[in-house]
Amino acid sequence: MYTVNTCSRAVKGYTPAVLGFTPVNSRTPNSRSGRTRPPRPPRAERPPRPERPERPSREERKEATRRAIISAALTLLAERSFSALSLREVTRAANIVPAAFYRHFESMDALGLVLIDESFRALRETLRDARSGGVDPNRIIESSVEVLISSVAARPEYWRFINRERFSGMTVLRYAIRTEIRLITSELATDLARFPGLSGWSTEDLNILAGLFVNAMTVNAEAIEEAPDAEALAEIKHVAVKQLRMIALAAEGWRSKP
Repeated sequence: MYTVNTCSRAVKGYTPAVLGFTPVNSRTPNSRSGRTRPPRPPRAERPPRPERPERPSREERKEATRRAIISAALTLLAERSFSALSLREVTRAANIVPAAFYRHFESMDALGLVLIDESFRALRETLRDARSGGVDPNRIIESSVEVLISSVAARPEYWRFINRERFSGMTVLRYAIRTEIRLITSELATDLARFPGLSGWSTEDLNILAGLFVNAMTVNAEAIEEAPDAEALAEIKHVAVKQLRMIALAAEGWRSKP
């Protein structure tokens, strides 16, 4: 630390100020260099920043909204027919504005057709799995009914929608359901032709036989979906197996003419 001294020298009437520094203590700036500072503790490593989740793309957001609309419609259809469903109800349940609906579907009819397509896609996948090894060949009828029960239990909303709209729904939906049932019947007829006893049947007879099986399974699926308890479900399974056996026994006595 230093103090400032002022000295005066008279030169012909002029007195300039002379500044001088007087040390107050013996510590000078140079004396500080002899001190040793303790080492600084190492800096703690910063934890890595968590990675930000990737934002979904525009297409992913669009598909998510589309799925939300379909899911909302299926939920609302649990207690009513499709014709009683309004666009505003669907969009409110899907948590979107009504205008956003038209970015995914042209109309409510278009939504209904998509619901039918998805419902029968699930049914076709079930039948395809059964044909590819999900059915025990030694008890094919019993195994087929068990596959049907599992399918209804997995996606009851699809079966409920099909059963309700098959006869009492809008015309465009009834026509689409009949078309899907014809496609499934045709696929089953192709499979039936591989059985030794049916290989010589005509295409017409194979389609008729396949239609009997498909209609019986569809009616039983409706009963399965409405079964109130396990006891009722067991009775439905018993009746379904007996129905299919009767159809199979009648087929054995039929003489098809190619």
